[in-house]
Amino acid sequence: MVELRHQDLSGSVFEDVDLSGARFHNVQLRDVVIRGAWVPSLAVDGEVEELLVNGIDVMPLWNAELARRHPEYPLLSPTDAEGYRTVWPVLERQWAETVERARALPEELLHERVDGEWSFVETLRHLVFATDAWVRRALLGDPAPYHPLDLPHDEMGDLEGVPRDLDARPSLDEVLALRADRMATVRDVVGSLTDERLAERTTPVEAPGYPEREAFDVPRCLGAILNEEWWHRRYAERDLAVLEATVAGMIATASMPPARDSAE
Repeated sequence: MVELRHQDLSGSVFEDVDLSGARFHNVQLRDVVIRGAWVPSLAVDGEVEELLVNGIDVMPLWNAELARRHPEYPLLSPTDAEGYRTVWPVLERQWAETVERARALPEELLHERVDGEWSFVETLRHLVFATDAWVRRALLGDPAPYHPLDLPHDEMGDLEGVPRDLDARPSLDEVLALRADRMATVRDVVGSLTDERLAERTTPVEAPGYPEREAFDVPRCLGAILNEEWWHRRYAERDLAVLEATVAGMIATASMPPARDSAE
């Protein structure tokens, strides 16, 4: 077994290699070709544009199935201002349901990571960062939009002016207050959005930070938020189910009658 971190393996060849049980996290798999593979089970989570399985692109099937399971999914690619006004309340309502679900758990569990992924509180901190980066900075031009509790994505690395306090342990209410403020900002932006504005590009922000000092299409900025909000809620729901099962198991164990002494 080998452990590779922060390595450039582009162009590598793997032949007669056993990758059973291997885990890949934050990997770039552009133009990867796998032939002669035996795949009893393979789980892929990520941003996939094209996936050919034995010559068939399965992504159209995947998108259709995702839309069947989640009717709001097609709304995440709006083509006009009214489309953004339609989808944003859906995301706010879904997150309100998820937060209510999270509040039913002991708060200390909301700081727990499941399978190495962000905790529920860390997920909320990341969404605050996403709004600060793509709406407050890139779209609205704020040169210093960040809050000390912002949590950038791990692979971004440290950037001047961007906070990354990995040891912070704010309360759920503290982070939810930040979330409410940032979601209100997005609500205001989409509320006044016009089709003409959607056709424009942003003015580059020269101060150091994230995203880069460049102009972006307005849909690029808003699309980033829609995707961040929708996908991270799915991840949060997945992990909350694990935490709920953990609590249920603890309750069941605590309610079991004590074992009788064999001498009785």
